Amino acid sequence: MPFVPPEALERRAGSELILRAGANESNFGASPSAREAMCRAVEKVHWYNDPEGFELRGELARRHGVSREEIVLGSGIDELLGLFVRLFVEPGDGVLTSLGAYPTFNYHVEGYGGMLQKVAYRDDCEDLQALALAAEKIGPKLVYVANPDNPMGTWHSAANIEAFSSGLPSGSLLLLDEAYADFAPIDAIPRIDGARRNVVRLRTFSKAHGMAGARIGYAICHRKIGAALDKVRNHFAVNRVAQAGALASLRDESFVHSVVEQVAEGRREYGEVASEIGVVALPSATNFIALDVGTSERARALVAGLLARGVFVRMPGVAPLDRCIRVTIGPASERRFFVEVLRQEWRKVLL
Repeated sequence: MPFVPPEALERRAGSELILRAGANESNFGASPSAREAMCRAVEKVHWYNDPEGFELRGELARRHGVSREEIVLGSGIDELLGLFVRLFVEPGDGVLTSLGAYPTFNYHVEGYGGMLQKVAYRDDCEDLQALALAAEKIGPKLVYVANPDNPMGTWHSAANIEAFSSGLPSGSLLLLDEAYADFAPIDAIPRIDGARRNVVRLRTFSKAHGMAGARIGYAICHRKIGAALDKVRNHFAVNRVAQAGALASLRDESFVHSVVEQVAEGRREYGEVASEIGVVALPSATNFIALDVGTSERARALVAGLLARGVFVRMPGVAPLDRCIRVTIGPASERRFFVEVLRQEWRKVLL
């Protein structure tokens, strides 16, 4: 089943949410520079966008030390995942992911007839060793790994990711989802090499850049893969307003750094509160934190109780991950409100 959006929850309740903290959006908003650039772009919205995204791809290429031909734009990572599945997976082909990992990838695979195999998490992390063994056994066309991970927020070191990708079968392509890379420790993100043929890096402007509603992301990949994607992608998918905002946001580095710092502060605060009320805050390298409340029944009750108070959070969909709730970290005023409501609703769950 697709995600139930917060808008649908509002329609069911007949009232607006007080706090959206379940979709990993950035409640810090977009950079002022990005907002200004998007407003200016609206003046020309009667024109089509640049289908090549030439200027934005050039800036991304410069920042990542690759060529423009090794950058592909898409309307968010979700669209790019669909394009890679369409390009590489035929009906019956094996595809590998983790049980409980980002499910949108699974929708694409099943929609194109791929045979999806899932490997369980280990210690709340994607199990690279088990994934490697499964890949050796089934020879999947695609392997999906998120680092840092969604929904748990955990991460692997760059060295372990490098070793994992180097050991994959020759016919397998690793889709490395790095949506939360801006929040991760430096040693968690492998060096980018656009010449590698078996790894695709996926990035987004939805998280640290605060542009989830603009729908814009990109892939860093070998130029031959980029050329193949050009044959199937919707060339007008990334509108001119989104392109203008993304370019301006890239150039406003101080804003993104500020968001990352405030999120790190929020992770520390939530970790302290979790310890006070008797739950466990999992280590996180993302803009959200997973709170382990012990059982799926408690997690479900807590999510429902928070929603009744106008607070939207989510929980992972499969055991044993579903003993947690997942909370997006926003500005200090939102964190204070959330902590107050969390304390109250948690006491009710324990009664």
